[in-house]
Amino acid sequence: MTLFRFNVFIFSLVFTSMFASTIFVSSFQFEIGGEIGWSKPIGNESETYNEWAAKNRFHIGDSLYFKYKDDSVLEVTPADYLNCNTSNPISKFEDGETVFKFNRSGFFYFISGHKNHCKSGQRLIIRVMHPFESETASPGTGPAMAPTVAAGGGDDGGDGWASDFLGPPAINSTIALSVFSYFVTALSGVMVFLYLLM
Repeated sequence: MTLFRFNVFIFSLVFTSMFASTIFVSSFQFEIGGEIGWSKPIGNESETYNEWAAKNRFHIGDSLYFKYKDDSVLEVTPADYLNCNTSNPISKFEDGETVFKFNRSGFFYFISGHKNHCKSGQRLIIRVMHPFESETASPGTGPAMAPTVAAGGGDDGGDGWASDFLGPPAINSTIALSVFSYFVTALSGVMVFLYLLM
């Protein structure tokens, strides 16, 4: 009877660690702006904040890391994003190193606390995928990229959103983490199976 309890304990321990590794590995922290951080664009950047965001997949539990000096990060509404309105943010961060964790799916809009920085392009739209969307999407057939706000009219149907589909973004670190998570889970399952054969 004691040997049975020991075996159940070991099995429970391995099973729990298998699921814990899946949970902890599946979230990711994205660094905004790389080494430069969250700063006013000066014109020689390789890509805009929104072009960077369109190349990544964001999931519930992921977070954004903003590093900045003499600035702030504002989470705003779509209308405030479009107009660079800094007077009524949903959230305001001024600590110089902000971590914003996604707790729901949908769109998130961020702008600089300095209106002229926002108008120069220091703003960001993030689309966090719905959990069902994440489970069914494969790396090559993901959902459309985050839409961009049409700044000066154009053929947007009057709703302020450009409707061009540019195809799925490239594979990113979130996908790599998911693959690693599945690998760890499969390896744990093989270890449990081999243990049970002993």
